[in-house]
Amino acid sequence: MPEAFELGKQPIIAFVATGDAERARKFYRDTLGLRLVLDQLPAALVFDAHGTMLRVTPVKELLPPRYTVLGWEVPDIVAAAKALEKAGVRFERYAGFEQDEMGIWTAPGGVAKVAWFNDPDGNILSISQH
Repeated sequence: MPEAFELGKQPIIAFVATGDAERARKFYRDTLGLRLVLDQLPAALVFDAHGTMLRVTPVKELLPPRYTVLGWEVPDIVAAAKALEKAGVRFERYAGFEQDEMGIWTAPGGVAKVAWFNDPDGNILSISQH
């Protein structure tokens, strides 16, 4: 395959669906702090997620997946969780995962830590420290 077509060398674009574009705009921009770079409504709101394009796309019927759709690796998960809580984010708790008082789960081996939260549409997002 010619080098120009190797997807491993191309930037990735992330997508997340929303049933309410204005509510999503406020959450991703104001709560999470992503920079809105382009308003292409009714097609999408385009955010810069640290160099990754995130397209928040309005859909007529939204059935949020029951798995994580977006996640951010952070250098200090406790500090990030506290900052997100201060911004109004509530962390989820899942049966079978021993999470601390903040909702942070430590993976077997103790190296990776993850905390999950939902956007206003119920899409599962996460922060993690590795």
